[in-house]
Amino acid sequence: MNNTKATFLALALVILTSFSSFASGGHDNHGEAEKFVPGDVIIHHVLDNHEIHIGNFHIPLPIILWDNGKLVGPFSSSNLSHGNSYLGYVMDHEKIYYADETGSKVILGYDEKTKEPIHSKPLDFSITKSVVGIFITSILMLLMFFAVSKGYKKRAGQAPKGIQSALEPLIVFVRDEVAKPSIGKKYEKFMPYLLTVFFFIWIANLLGLIPFIGGFNVTGNIAVALVLAFITFLITAFSGNKDYWLHIFWTPGVPVWLKATGLMILIEFIGFVSKPIVLTLRLFANITAGHIIILSFVSLIFIFNNMYGAGGGFGVSLVSVIFSIFMFCIELLVAFLQAYVFTLLSALYFGSAVEEHAHEH
Repeated sequence: MNNTKATFLALALVILTSFSSFASGGHDNHGEAEKFVPGDVIIHHVLDNHEIHIGNFHIPLPIILWDNGKLVGPFSSSNLSHGNSYLGYVMDHEKIYYADETGSKVILGYDEKTKEPIHSKPLDFSITKSVVGIFITSILMLLMFFAVSKGYKKRAGQAPKGIQSALEPLIVFVRDEVAKPSIGKKYEKFMPYLLTVFFFIWIANLLGLIPFIGGFNVTGNIAVALVLAFITFLITAFSGNKDYWLHIFWTPGVPVWLKATGLMILIEFIGFVSKPIVLTLRLFANITAGHIIILSFVSLIFIFNNMYGAGGGFGVSLVSVIFSIFMFCIELLVAFLQAYVFTLLSALYFGSAVEEHAHEH
């Protein structure tokens, strides 16, 4: 009986996820049914946009623009939905452009090589779906850690209880299995950042897997991943000691003639600046790929339904649901694994920056 309940809950979870992901993808601008295009629907739900889809409900988000030295907005993104123009702006594929009197994008000229039109657009500082996801993740983190802090103050010297007992193993894990082995005796000053980035990535990843709350893809946004990686890069650079920079610009143990050519400096410097790129691409690619795979399996139901009718859609749904459940379970593991890997690599970079080297002279 328990196995039956577990199977039912798993199937219901995937169905809810599928519905949340595709409920808004099967109608055109006038609410009429249109042909299902899996690529367009998947990309729409993976990329950032100016509204949140919760089932059949669309929640428009505020648009804020910086136009020629003045602030425009905030105003609702619903004013620019369905290709409408508003205040001299129009939105196309979630990008906001200047609009002419007819509501079309203003054309400044044409590219000499591709002959494609060149459009102008204002700076977009809107509150997008990814920004909302960041706010939700941050609020959840604050609530969790304030509760843990309050619990430790009230129950000083006692065994952890409630949310303390849930988070303490993870905190100890980051400290004892990530920070200490990777950084060494100077690990304590890096713990606040390592804990913050670990829980931020983990919670944001889980948020993107919860059905019916908008399909957030925070860490699958390359801009978010890049900012996190750049913060790690800055901390590494400013924490680097004399030995760290010596190994980059005048590597010990290498013949002088080779160092004088500048080749070693170039190689070491490329390795130094490539660290944030590696962190960014690893996090972005793994999270985005997981979302695309799950959505692709769900898409098979709609594709076969269009090709062979309801019977075809139902037939392939049996296989699609099974593989979707499997991938969903894998993504739960990946959500934790990517947070762990990002934190571990950050700790390794910090450790290499503060490590004291003993050189033979």
